[in-house]
Amino acid sequence: MLNVLKQLTADARLLFATRFIRLFAYGSLSVVLVFYLVGIGLSERQTGMLLTLTLAGDTIISLLLTTQQLKAEFQGLNQQTAQSLESIRDRVDAKLIAITEQVQEKLDQNIKEGFAQFEKVQQHLKAAEEQLREVGALGHSINDLNNLLKLPHLRGQFGEASLERLLADFLPSHMFALQASPGDGGGRADAVIYFPDRKLPIDAKFPREAVIALFESTVESEVEEAREELVRVMKAEAKRIKQYIQPENGTTDIALMYLPSETLYMEVVRNRELGDWMNQQHVFPVSPNTLLMTLHTIALVHKWYEVASRFEKSRAELAKAQKSFDFFQNQFENVGKNLNKAQEAFETAQRHLKTYRGKVSALSGQEQLELDSAPAEEKTANEAPQLPLIDKASA
Repeated sequence: MLNVLKQLTADARLLFATRFIRLFAYGSLSVVLVFYLVGIGLSERQTGMLLTLTLAGDTIISLLLTTQQLKAEFQGLNQQTAQSLESIRDRVDAKLIAITEQVQEKLDQNIKEGFAQFEKVQQHLKAAEEQLREVGALGHSINDLNNLLKLPHLRGQFGEASLERLLADFLPSHMFALQASPGDGGGRADAVIYFPDRKLPIDAKFPREAVIALFESTVESEVEEAREELVRVMKAEAKRIKQYIQPENGTTDIALMYLPSETLYMEVVRNRELGDWMNQQHVFPVSPNTLLMTLHTIALVHKWYEVASRFEKSRAELAKAQKSFDFFQNQFENVGKNLNKAQEAFETAQRHLKTYRGKVSALSGQEQLELDSAPAEEKTANEAPQLPLIDKASA
């Protein structure tokens, strides 16, 4: 307790001291007042009654003052509450009006957007109706095509036309031929792709009757029978295509069976036993997509082969040019040697001429003068062409 009192500030200590003095004064006044009343002759009962009435009067006055103060405070609170409520009501009304305007704007905008979306939906519905009509027309066309493909010769023409279109789109015209014989005998293949030293035969097949039950029938037994029939037909066609493989006549050791339907191709390759048997026969089935990738690869290889061929031709031409240059260099060196020999012969003749001139000058002075003038002129004439001979020899 003493520690707490020590920690108080000077103002707090002053407040405690004032409170102590006040309470001590009130207590002392009560004691002194009792002694005073008894001293002036009042009885103990009268003194107690006086003190009681004094206390009651203090209580009543305190209640009246407190009640009035509370009434005044309540009235102030009521006024403040009313003002606050009025201010809140005004703000709420303003916000409600703003919210109402925003909601109205949103509603108007949503209605406009709804009408716009409704118009778009109507347009889409019209477009969908047109597309449904086109799909219906396409369905009729497919049905007509299906009816046409029921005829074997038309199916064959369809596969050949599809094969021809793929070959024409990816290979140059000189790299393939249609309805060509890959070798001696064995018939004509639908197409033959020409490599520099080999020929790749391709034959189109479309056994529609063998697979139609796989997609139209829901009976398991009929589906199995259709798969067995497909295996039988594919083996028979593979044996016939195998006759085109004649490596001794310049063909590749494989042949391609073109199936113009991806569904038919999947039915063939999913049968592992059939696929292994066809691989042993060196006959490989291809679909439009797989043939497309194969032709693209062949076209790239052909381009690289042409580049390599041109490179080899360029190397051969460079070798020929090198040989011609070597021959020219040899001839040029021979010319230089001959020029050197001619220069040496000329110098020898010139020395002999000087010797002869000395001998002739000894015979006659007149002749010496003539000879002096003649060799000088001859030397001048000979020295003029001597320079290019030396230059050529040095070159």
